[in-house]
Formats: sequence, C-alpha cells, structure tokens
Amino acid sequence: MDAAELLALYERMAVIRRTEKAAHDLFLSGLVKGTTHLAAGHEAIAVGASAALREDDYVFATYRGHHHALARGATPEECLAELMSRATGLCGGKGGSMHLTKASTGMLGSYAIVGAHLPMAVGAAWSARLRGTGQLAVAFFGDGATNIGAFHEALNLAAVWKLPVLFVCENNLYMEYTAIADVTAVAQPAADRAAAYGLAGETVDGNDVVAVRDTVARLARRARAGDGPALLEAATYRHFGHSRADPAAYRPAEEVERWLKHDPLDLARGRLVELGMSEETVTEADARARDVVERAVEAAKNAPAPDPRDALTDVWADGGAAWRT
Repeated sequence: MDAAELLALYERMAVIRRTEKAAHDLFLSGLVKGTTHLAAGHEAIAVGASAALREDDYVFATYRGHHHALARGATPEECLAELMSRATGLCGGKGGSMHLTKASTGMLGSYAIVGAHLPMAVGAAWSARLRGTGQLAVAFFGDGATNIGAFHEALNLAAVWKLPVLFVCENNLYMEYTAIADVTAVAQPAADRAAAYGLAGETVDGNDVVAVRDTVARLARRARAGDGPALLEAATYRHFGHSRADPAAYRPAEEVERWLKHDPLDLARGRLVELGMSEETVTEADARARDVVERAVEAAKNAPAPDPRDALTDVWADGGAAWRT
C-alpha cells in the first residue's frame, strides 16, 4: 500500500473517530435519544475491510455499526441525523443508532439481536451465487456472538454450500460487561472454531488497517473463486463502554492503557511517516476530517423532524405499508 492510499484510509478513519465523538457529545447534550454503542477503536476493521471489497458487495453489522455504515459510503450527516431522529437520517429517523442501513451502497443494516444477521449474510451470499454476480457478503459480529446458535448455524450452512461469504469477528475482549475469555472454552472464540466446520480460520490485528485490508482481500479472492467461506477474527478494543450507560469500570486500568497505546489512527499515522509522508500532510487530513464532521453536526441539528405521515412507509420494497399475502 502506497502512502497516498494509506492517507485516504487514515482520513476515513479520522472521520469515523470524530463522528463517534460527536455522537457521544450529542447524546450527553440530550439530542440523541435512546442509547448508542460507539465503535471508537474499531475503525481499522471497517475501513480496511471496505477497502478490500467491491462497491456492490454486501455488508451486515451489529448494533455497534456506525463505523461500517460510514466505511460503506454513508455520510456523517446522514448517520448523525439518524441518531437524532431527523428526517434526513439514513432511515428517515426510524432506525436510530442500532439500525443504520444504506442499501444503495451495500450496507444492508445493523442488527440489534446478537448473531441474527449471520444467517442473513448467508442468504445474501446464496442469492449472489444464484444470480452469478460474483458479489460477496460479509458479516461483522462481536465476540459474544460466537456463543450464539445462529453463529454455528450460519457457518455450517455456508460451509456446506461453499458460499461467497466472510465472517469477521470484531473481538474487543468483552461481551457487554463480561470478558469473553471467562465464558468460552477456546482462546480464540471465532478462529479456533473454524476447523469444526472445515473453514479457513485466521486472526489479524484489527487495529492495523493495512493488515485488515490485505487479509480481507485475500480471503475475498478465495471466496469469489468458489473456494468457500472464511472466518476471520480481528483483535481490537473499544475506547468507550459497551453503551453510553456503561462507564466500563470492570476493565483493568493497565489493559485499557495498553490498548489505547495501540490505537488504529496512531498506527496508521506512524506508518505514513515511515512511508515518507510529512506530518503536515497528515495534520491536514485530520483538519479535513474535523471540518466534515463539524459541518455534519450543524446540518443534523438543523434538519427537520420526520413527517408523522411517513411513519408507516418503507415497510415494503416499493416504499408502501399495505400488507400483502
């Protein structure tokens, strides 16, 4: 990866990091209702994976999915407006933080039910196979989903049919408030289970955007060639608690300090300097990211509320609400 390409990925990660911070601040100021699950610290997984995918590939994410929506083409304004229940939001204010969806860019949704979207990704991959499009489906999920039945069902069926689907576990060490290691029989909750289904199982530094990009690109080529699905476990760490109601006091201070020193943006910035990129150029990228998000915040704040008459629209693909049998 050359310096120019890495700078573009760095800037995208910087936009995501600042959008997450804006979501945090807007929640504390009462402008975001409900809850939010921030993905600060996970940026390299979304950005690196997206850089390895085709524009028409499918992505499925968890309720901690802001980074994936942004990596797949949603704008900070669209995402923040959705969190603030505004008409200009990704889902017209109907989905909120946990259901960011932009089907036009292949972002087929964030899902609040743990593990529920993995079988859906299998279905999308089967559809691509049936239509002969060469598309790939990618399901991102947390470490906690590896102990859910849908995880095992999805892997099994994908392996049986050798479908073009990738399963990517964002292992941030905690399933809500419980360490995944305390309730799981294997050290790598995702990768160590791949062999049971005859899948290729790998691990990657989920905070290294280049490593993620290269690994996903290789596994994607393999899946498109008909060699079947793969299971990738990406090690990462969330900078905030599970949700905005969680101060994350259960995490050891030394662990937090160690992971914060392994920040995805810092790693990318260091590599840019090694490639000969000037600090000034990187700082300019940070400034552009700041400006984009600041404008997005103001636009979302000033956006109109949804029209109550639209409450029952978009239930069906034609945008209607009439029940069909």
